[in-house]
Amino acid sequence: MIAVAENRYGKSRVRLVQVRRKPEWHDLREWTVELLLRGDFLSCFSDGDNSKILPTDTMKNTVYSLARHSSAECIEDFAKELVDFLLTRNPQVSSAEVSISEKLWDHLQSEGRPHPTAFVQADGETPITAVSRSRTSAFSIYSGLENLVIMKTSGSAFEGYIRDSLTTLAPAKDRLLGTAVRARWLYSAADVAFATLRPKIRAILLAEFAGHESKSVQHTLYAMGKAVLEEVSEVIDIELTMPNKHCLLVDLSRFGQDNPNEVFVPIDEPHGYIEARLCRQG
Repeated sequence: MIAVAENRYGKSRVRLVQVRRKPEWHDLREWTVELLLRGDFLSCFSDGDNSKILPTDTMKNTVYSLARHSSAECIEDFAKELVDFLLTRNPQVSSAEVSISEKLWDHLQSEGRPHPTAFVQADGETPITAVSRSRTSAFSIYSGLENLVIMKTSGSAFEGYIRDSLTTLAPAKDRLLGTAVRARWLYSAADVAFATLRPKIRAILLAEFAGHESKSVQHTLYAMGKAVLEEVSEVIDIELTMPNKHCLLVDLSRFGQDNPNEVFVPIDEPHGYIEARLCRQG
């Protein structure tokens, strides 16, 4: 006998731009939403019976309909609204998960001040969240950021590693350390101040990266995650991914020149890849 061990379905990459129009000031948001449902869908697979299937096109429409009157000021709160709406209207659904990524827009600077209705695309950093809940459980809320590109030109070394017959990398007492951070943290509750905590956590990560005397990417990753857990009680655990974006010192000796750690070539591929999840113990 063949059985469906597990399944879920939904709608991915639902793109939403929303303008909050105030008398003399507009706010612009661009979100990309994914909705996934688990539940009693076996008859669809085994018998071709769609009577318990909510069309994914309806899920897309749900995003736009809720956005019209939503009071959410951040991606976490909007994701919670969507999860509750889907569970309330669909008794066959046992759990729902909504993930949202945000493309950042800033008010364009014009004549030395922010223009009220013109915007410029911010850098490649992307705020993210994943919110899920079953009918019998509380919200699980993971938030974070992707592609936070940072670099330091001092305070980073890499020495004392394994050296064997295939090792060509030279030890470095003072090297460039560049990375594109992906951070994902789990909140302790569903009613924390998401909009306030996100910039606080980001600031902690940046401050620790800048000030830490790094012996490796792993060493700095640990320091960054540790600082967040020590300073933000609302975070239960944090997962950090930090690819090592190499900048290699150029050998100028063949041109009769020295290179006192000033001229480098950036290398995108291949790159080191380091990740870890930190949590409190005891």
